[in-house]
Amino acid sequence: MSSSTVSLQILLLTAIAFTVSGAQKLTVTPDRGTTITISTNQVKGCKVCTGARSSRRCQTSLQLKDNTPVSVEFECPRAENVFSVEIVQHIKCTTKSCNSHIIQKDSGSLPLLAFNRKFIWNLKASAPKAFKIDFRKAGLRQINVSESCPDRHSYTLKAFQTTGNVTVGKYCGTGPISSAQILNQGSFSLDVPAGQKLQNGQFDVSVGEEIKSLAKVTLTLPKGSSSSDLLSPNYPDSFPDDDVMEWYFQVPDKHKTALQLLKLREPRCLKKDTAVEYHIKARVASVLRLTDPQPEQLLGSFSVMLRNCEMNRSQAGSPGLSLKLRVSSSSSSVSCNVYKRQMEGLSLHIEKLRPASDCKMNINSEKPKERITVTSDSVLHFQGCLPEDVQVTATRVIGCSQLKDCPKTQVRLSSPQLPDCLPATLSNVTWHLRPPQHGTVELTFPLGPLKQLLPLQPCNDSIVIEMAESDGITVGQFCPQGAIEKVQIHNNVSVTVSGMESKGRSVLNAIFKEEISERYIFTVSPKKDTPVLLATPGWAVGMKSYSTVSWIVSVPQRMEAHLMFANLSQPKCSNRHTNIRVQRLGSPEEDYSRREDEEADAEITVSESFYLNMSNCMPERGQFSVVTQITLQKSKNRLLTIILSVVATLLVIFVVVLVVICVVVRKKKKRLNHQVSIYNPNGTSFLPGANGFPATHEDNNDHEYASIEDTLVYTHLLRKGNEIGVYGEFDTYRPFVGQTDSQKPLVPKNAGDDDMQRGSFQQGPPLPVRPPSHGERLMDNEIYQTEGQSDEERSPDLGKRLEPEGGN
Repeated sequence: MSSSTVSLQILLLTAIAFTVSGAQKLTVTPDRGTTITISTNQVKGCKVCTGARSSRRCQTSLQLKDNTPVSVEFECPRAENVFSVEIVQHIKCTTKSCNSHIIQKDSGSLPLLAFNRKFIWNLKASAPKAFKIDFRKAGLRQINVSESCPDRHSYTLKAFQTTGNVTVGKYCGTGPISSAQILNQGSFSLDVPAGQKLQNGQFDVSVGEEIKSLAKVTLTLPKGSSSSDLLSPNYPDSFPDDDVMEWYFQVPDKHKTALQLLKLREPRCLKKDTAVEYHIKARVASVLRLTDPQPEQLLGSFSVMLRNCEMNRSQAGSPGLSLKLRVSSSSSSVSCNVYKRQMEGLSLHIEKLRPASDCKMNINSEKPKERITVTSDSVLHFQGCLPEDVQVTATRVIGCSQLKDCPKTQVRLSSPQLPDCLPATLSNVTWHLRPPQHGTVELTFPLGPLKQLLPLQPCNDSIVIEMAESDGITVGQFCPQGAIEKVQIHNNVSVTVSGMESKGRSVLNAIFKEEISERYIFTVSPKKDTPVLLATPGWAVGMKSYSTVSWIVSVPQRMEAHLMFANLSQPKCSNRHTNIRVQRLGSPEEDYSRREDEEADAEITVSESFYLNMSNCMPERGQFSVVTQITLQKSKNRLLTIILSVVATLLVIFVVVLVVICVVVRKKKKRLNHQVSIYNPNGTSFLPGANGFPATHEDNNDHEYASIEDTLVYTHLLRKGNEIGVYGEFDTYRPFVGQTDSQKPLVPKNAGDDDMQRGSFQQGPPLPVRPPSHGERLMDNEIYQTEGQSDEERSPDLGKRLEPEGGN
């Protein structure tokens, strides 16, 4: 084996994988001529590291080559969820030969098995030749970019042009495509998902023709009836400007071929026109517009060339060129043996769709029929029948009258192994499941959890599963790659599966069980940050009257589910009410409940696994249909939330109290600035107003004086002098002279206007006599004496009056 062939073994890696403190380590040795790139699109987070200590380098991508062992370490425990691996090799062709072939082998890549891997072969031809890849041993089948292959191995062919890269197509193994040629440069790649080993195989690479198109794909059609779908380059996006794509069909002898252009989208052209050209050996090429009827009776091998114009793409949203090309081939007369063992207990139905066609069919040499049903070993005969002339379907009835008579294990529902000689492939299979009167049909899905087919949640897989009740009411349409793990229906149900590519593929498992309380129960396990849309049975027509449905939704620990009713239609009920309820598993209380006459919440959050239950009334007008969106997210720390809420509440209370205190203190200070101290003859000075009682005798020093004014001691002499006319009116004692801006004079209770003008009291205060008790009320103080009191009443008994020295 040559060194280039050895290099194509891609991942001859000596790997030692172990975990140290949650970090995964690998020792990788790339083959000569092979480059391994480990990369991630995440700027922050896990990194891949090489080296140790001072020479250690960590980055988001790493490139390995030169057949040198390298120790690789990832900084996170599940690096396979973050990083992807690409293994690249270059193949060059001269005008005579190429230096290698495309070899699929990964015997040494076990350490990288957990990663998504992409094997890429970059190929380059020597002008003016193209390079050619031969798929003749297995063949390929083209699929849409959104589809997946049954074996999960998907191939992609690209052409490298000066104007940019063009995706010629995406393919699965086993099909009519036998070879492909690319002008100048291109690539062929294989995507293998994480955890799946690479299937060994080889595609030969050789020097091709001098083609006039960006690519030429050859199909070898099988004998008998067949149908193949091909897509324009870059589908569903536009085919490149002013470019050409070619398909060549090798057709068996005595076969005729018909072509159809489906899902056609034409561009606005500036120069030239779009066209499709048919080239048949020894005949002049025919050129048709894309909208013209295409040939239905081509005999022998031929080629088809799709030409694009120079498109006007100046306006936003301008359509480009894209289409699906369907090629159907059949012989003029075909005999086909169908055996009962091939049909998995199914009845086979073949129906003629176009009465005006030349197709004739019969069973067991009987007269030609428009419809044939096969239930046992039979010989079918078809003459001039194309795939579009007939439809092939299959049905099977599974039921029991009593639960004890039903199958005790799951019944495997799979597509039958029908012969290839039939004019068309199997369109769909329908299983009619008939449980006992008090029984339930339970369905599980070997293909993985299902998702509901809705306008906002389309299916990427070609398989579509439709469930309907015996009265024709549709439960819903579903497809793989979702979150619905199990469906239970308390009624007769028909399950129709269409789009099955692989024969013998198990699609459903069914079992009959005891009756359930609701009419429908769905078991749902959402994934984190992946919204799941769940529609009520019969959406969008509406649920059946009085029917109920429940979804049992699993919520993992440390997660919470966010529910939104994205599309809610409520009826006017003539009897009972509609109801939407949410209740956690094991909880006796409902978390949420709404009727049709109550407004639904915009969003609900549930932190545990729960039931979502809905029931319908008897509608008088309108319909009951709901689409619920469920999204799992990491739950917040509720204890921390409660603590923070309490702390925030206490902080708010503290601030409010502090503000109140500040306001009160400020008001008190302001009021004190306008108050005047009053002398209390009992020996205590205090402020006017409700300021409480004076301090007790033991608590104050009111009996101690620094100095005593004579006027206060001899007030009675001054009063006597006033009575006999010795002193004038203004010679009486006045408590203070003058007046400040912040203080107002103390005015007796009965003072008149004249007194206010003079600014003085008519009588001076009595002599300071200590009361018998300092605990008396403030109103007992002498300062509040009334004018009606006599001198004797106002003045306390001071004993015998002493005449002043030097008296009259």
